[in-house]
Amino acid sequence: MTTWQFLALGFFLVIIAGAILLRLPFATKEGESTSFLNALFTSTSATCVTGLVTYDTNTHWSLFGQIVIICLIQLGGLGFMTFVTILLSVFGKNMGLTTSKILMVAAGEERRNNIWRLFKRLLIGTLIFEGLGAILLSIRFIPQFGVGKGIYYAVWHSVSAFCNAGFDLMGGVLGNGKFSSFTAYATDPLVSLTIAGLILIGGLGFCVWDDLLNCKFRLKKFRLHTKVVLLMTTILVIVPTALFMLFEWGNPTNPVFQEYSFGEKLLVSLFSAITPRTAGFNTVNMAAYSDSSYILTVILMFIGGSSGSTAGGIKITTFFVIFMGILTVFRDKKDIELGRRRIDDSLLRQALAVFVSCLFIVIVATITICAIERNNPTATLPAVIFETVSAMGTVGLSLSLTPTLSVASKIILILLMYMGRVGILTIGLAFGEKKSADAMRKPLGTLLIG
Repeated sequence: MTTWQFLALGFFLVIIAGAILLRLPFATKEGESTSFLNALFTSTSATCVTGLVTYDTNTHWSLFGQIVIICLIQLGGLGFMTFVTILLSVFGKNMGLTTSKILMVAAGEERRNNIWRLFKRLLIGTLIFEGLGAILLSIRFIPQFGVGKGIYYAVWHSVSAFCNAGFDLMGGVLGNGKFSSFTAYATDPLVSLTIAGLILIGGLGFCVWDDLLNCKFRLKKFRLHTKVVLLMTTILVIVPTALFMLFEWGNPTNPVFQEYSFGEKLLVSLFSAITPRTAGFNTVNMAAYSDSSYILTVILMFIGGSSGSTAGGIKITTFFVIFMGILTVFRDKKDIELGRRRIDDSLLRQALAVFVSCLFIVIVATITICAIERNNPTATLPAVIFETVSAMGTVGLSLSLTPTLSVASKIILILLMYMGRVGILTIGLAFGEKKSADAMRKPLGTLLIG
């Protein structure tokens, strides 16, 4: 098996194992077995840290089912190869060249001698951030739900937020209905900022963490990847926040937003800008968004977070390379230049392949689901586009369409979530990677573009 095939198969096996556990009768509160399709859908959504659900997590799944889901989220968020590394370390096994290559691909690391250190820091950092998040959330949840349930909710949501999963246990609590997410905490700075902070930290990428520590937070020594990720993350937080404020300020379909103070509007807009970056939580009714906010959310879901992180989407580095490639063409330059460095053409080809492939898959999936659900009144074109992009970007935001879909449409979303988490390049190379490179290059051809 190639490295890519091993990674793709590993996620698939974890999903199947999770579906079998969720299929058990005692995984639900009613004590009845969930259909295999819905168990598979939930397992895929959890392992691929998406957040799309066919049942409300809190009202349908028992304590056992919820623990299975959060374990799948942790496993899928950090990557199953992280746990392989931990097991190798525990049992004192040496890491061979093949295993090292698989781990490098899974973590996005370029240097083999950094693998052990990276995964140790990854594990320690995860425990620290999720622990701090749980402590902060406990301050709010313990007074509301009691000590035991408050701590459980704090830990559960801290893991879900850090892994950018979007699963929540807020359905049916605090007087809210099913699928309510964090709408009860829209104006609560403690909960909103803690969740948003965990999403951002989890979406930066493990290699960025490692570089920040190695360089002791000195900007000039950061690797190019780290600089680009930090720059793009900052831009994709500040600009969308301002745009959400602008789009929703006088939106008549969102009367709740109009009742907020300026600070509350800013908090809600900030959360709305961060959560589409593959997290899937929401503090406002998504259906109340203006058309402009809807389009902005779809764009953010498609872009996603950073490579080698818990986030999905085409990744911000992919978006950045394509954008710089466009500027290079318009400036009539040969190379993509970033300061004193240039970007290799192969990266631009990979970025374009990812972008076009994801866009093509979303379009095909949207057309297919619209054809299948033509008699479903809730399956409008905006709702279907929103759902397919959310699945492909492993986001989990929804316009309440998923529970109403037919079997065939749910299978399409399952495939989208799987491809979005494993990665288009990984799947493509798993089926198309050659063992040996071609020794000869064919004659050069040319085409007229534009």
